Amino acid sequence: MTQLALLRSTLLRRKARTVFTLLSILVAFVLYGYLSAIDLAFSLGVDVSGVDRLIVQNKVSLIQPLPIAYGPRIEQIQGVVSTTHMNWFGGIYQDTKNFFPQFAVQSESFLDMYTEYVVPPEQRTAWAANRTGALVGRKTAERYGFKVGDRIPIQGTFFRKRDGSSTWEFTIDGIYKGDRAGVDETNFIFHYEYLDEASIGGAGLVGWYVVRVDDPERSAAVAKAIDAGFENSPFESRTTTEKAFAQSFANQLGDIGAILRAVMTAVFFTILLVSGNTMAQSVRERTSELGVLKTIGFTDGRILGLVLAESMLLALVGGGAGLALSWLAIKFGGDPTSGFLAVFIFPVRDLVSGFGYVLLLGLAAGAIPSLRARRLTIAEALRRL
Repeated sequence: MTQLALLRSTLLRRKARTVFTLLSILVAFVLYGYLSAIDLAFSLGVDVSGVDRLIVQNKVSLIQPLPIAYGPRIEQIQGVVSTTHMNWFGGIYQDTKNFFPQFAVQSESFLDMYTEYVVPPEQRTAWAANRTGALVGRKTAERYGFKVGDRIPIQGTFFRKRDGSSTWEFTIDGIYKGDRAGVDETNFIFHYEYLDEASIGGAGLVGWYVVRVDDPERSAAVAKAIDAGFENSPFESRTTTEKAFAQSFANQLGDIGAILRAVMTAVFFTILLVSGNTMAQSVRERTSELGVLKTIGFTDGRILGLVLAESMLLALVGGGAGLALSWLAIKFGGDPTSGFLAVFIFPVRDLVSGFGYVLLLGLAAGAIPSLRARRLTIAEALRRL
């Protein structure tokens, strides 16, 4: 009988236990996949932030504005390649529960700054020519059924129009997609000029600037130079990398993300412990059989390898199936919150790490039983017949 045939007969000896052990491992790694996706979602795209982009905001707080006149001054600083500016709008579409991010942007430079936002050329041209036009991310468009040409009313919660109305109407001129996994496809983007001309108060003020530098290694020096240029002014600035800026938002949701991660991590490791104990129990029940194998010539090393191979096979089949199933569910099932999470993918690095955890599970669950089986004497084993 070959080693593989012996493994197969051992695993099929108690079919129900083998099936339930495989299922428990599978569930554990499905949870691992969703845990990884949730962890990335609550980082709010920190990992895909531009390494060559800086954020210039008011030193007091992000909700405090900066003058639009700062743009040309920032562009004069050595190391700065280009700038654009953005405003948070924070409106409501139909109902308060219908949340998606809305930004008023400097349209002529925004898409050049964020090249990861892919817009068809004809849609980009139409948006540039329409003062009340908007671009919407693919995920938000799918969530609400938005199509190019739709007229969308959004109720302003902070910005009101000069005619006293709080209703802002936009025409969707384009739908953008990310050029890679992890790019936020939930944003609603419109022209700053529309906001600046039609709103009451706040004229000539922007929320923050995005700055592209020529050398990411000199980001700290450029940031220091920008802030030095506005020291002791009514609008002092604080400049950080885009990654640090995104991380500050992620930290605001950190408690929610930490709770979800803690719960899923506890469930994950509990299932792994149960699975490991089940595999160890399976080996202990076959002590006498191992003694028979040693009697007919199986060496200690071969016995060790046989028990360890059984543990590894269970872990690889169950864990591999769990990782594959979670990847398929996340890729084709999408965000279980129906668009609340801006990014919901199974990161490749975590998928690779998952296979490492599968191997680690197989080794950890089989290490002690296999060593005991190796040290088992024929006399001791046969006494249990």
